[in-house]
Amino acid sequence: MPPRPRPSPPSAPRSAPGFRPPRAEGPRERLARGGAEALSDAELIAILFGTGTRGTPVEVLAATVLAESGGLSGLERTGLGALSARGGVGDGKACRLLAAVELGRRIATTPLVRGARLGSSRDIDAALRPRLARAEVEHFLAIPLDAKNRPTGELRIATGGVSACPVAPSEVFRALLREAACGVVFVHNHPSGEPQPSAEDLLLTERLVRAGNLLGVRVLDHVIVARDGYFSFLDAGLLTGAEAA
Repeated sequence: MPPRPRPSPPSAPRSAPGFRPPRAEGPRERLARGGAEALSDAELIAILFGTGTRGTPVEVLAATVLAESGGLSGLERTGLGALSARGGVGDGKACRLLAAVELGRRIATTPLVRGARLGSSRDIDAALRPRLARAEVEHFLAIPLDAKNRPTGELRIATGGVSACPVAPSEVFRALLREAACGVVFVHNHPSGEPQPSAEDLLLTERLVRAGNLLGVRVLDHVIVARDGYFSFLDAGLLTGAEAA
């Protein structure tokens, strides 16, 4: 009896023409399915990056950059040079990420509208804290007002260091008189994150109020903005000697 032929080993299954096995779901697919709010910070950054590097998936790269920056708050303070120098990032990814950070900051800002009357210190905080609170040095601004307490512009008076910003009242009011201001709100930031006024802030505010009274420019408020909130001299009853509006 002739030997029976051995059965051939089973061949590997063949995919149907045009069929591809499903890919693992990435951040873009998860965003499309569940919305942007369902994604983590690192996943949102991964979408902005678009691609990773050889051996480093884009989600791993995004998570690494986020951790090395100290989270979103640290990332907001990171400059283009420092960000693009990180491995796998480069100028293109860094520019896209910083552009998204700036868009978020602008969305969170309620701008001071020329001709719209200021209602309270909350209006100043909403307009300027998103822009100033994360700054690494102090900035001192003056918001000139017309006779109806409506903003007519924004004057950058001085830029200082981490804990101080030298301001000369004579220079401040020279700039305000050029704007024909009837009143003014002063604003500066505290890079430390704490909005409570220092002894120097209290002394400067007194000098500014006195100068304003002499020159006929009412000081309506001095607002300090910081990461942890804001402080209003008017709300705290510290505008000693200011003339009534």
